[in-house]
Amino acid sequence: MQTKKNASQIIAIVFKGLALAMAVAVVVTSILDVTEPQGQILMLGIGLFGLAITALDKE
Repeated sequence: MQTKKNASQIIAIVFKGLALAMAVAVVVTSILDVTEPQGQILMLGIGLFGLAITALDKE
């Protein structure tokens, strides 16, 4: 049972890190004017997906 809890915590950290990385990537690419808004929306969607998985895992 302990390993399942540890795995769940690791998965939560990974998905939260993914969401943070996508948010930072959008900010940086916006400042540098490198990507189009469509690509930035895709990155934000990926980050939101990570947060949704984390929220569903807690229930």
